[in-house]
Amino acid sequence: MSLYGENRDVSLFRHLNRELMNNIIEQKVGYYKIMLDRSLPNMYGESTKKLYNDPVLINCLIERGDTAPLTNEFGMDVTRNMKFRFLRDDLAGIDLSSELPADGTGFAHGIVPEVGDIIMWNNDYYEANNVNENQLIVGKDPSYSYSSNTDSYGSSWSIILECFYIRPEKLGIKQERL
Repeated sequence: MSLYGENRDVSLFRHLNRELMNNIIEQKVGYYKIMLDRSLPNMYGESTKKLYNDPVLINCLIERGDTAPLTNEFGMDVTRNMKFRFLRDDLAGIDLSSELPADGTGFAHGIVPEVGDIIMWNNDYYEANNVNENQLIVGKDPSYSYSSNTDSYGSSWSIILECFYIRPEKLGIKQERL
């Protein structure tokens, strides 16, 4: 039986991390969730016209990659890879039509990050091409416990999206004046 990592410890970690991300770092991104049921595929199972939900502001940590020039048959372009790190519990408490209320209650479902979702940061758009959910507290995830003694230990902690820069013209997203 584990000494650390029980639900009470996870609650302390959650409280400290939410305070750090929401009150100290305060780095927000716009998250566009793809609507798979409304994006019609072609005969290859691909969609040329993707539709997205309205953006939701979410706190995260950002690992910025360097911009790099890219030359192709159309001329010069720029590429950039980014990593966006979200607290898993924060994503679970967000409704796609509005932001999370201050008390954190009232929603029945949350955002499940997938390849193809779009993140807006500093008026640039990034498309997710990989989703990692491998940060576990004390190396355990109670959802996949093989022993009844460890059902209340550990937690799946964060979701990391690896993204690449994409031009807004390719997305069909138009920036409106505020």
